[in-house]
Amino acid sequence: MSLSSHITELRKKHQALSAEVERATRSPGISDLDIAQMKKQKLRLKEEIQRLEQA
Repeated sequence: MSLSSHITELRKKHQALSAEVERATRSPGISDLDIAQMKKQKLRLKEEIQRLEQA
């Protein structure tokens, strides 16, 4: 897998997770802890994308 395709896949995962966080914040059945964990995962993806783009 090339670097650009890896970054593209990470961006897709980040976008999907962003949509999931958005749905979760509107759903009363999802705990704040679960939302916080999704946000942390989203941040890790963003940081990984930035790190790879600078390489």
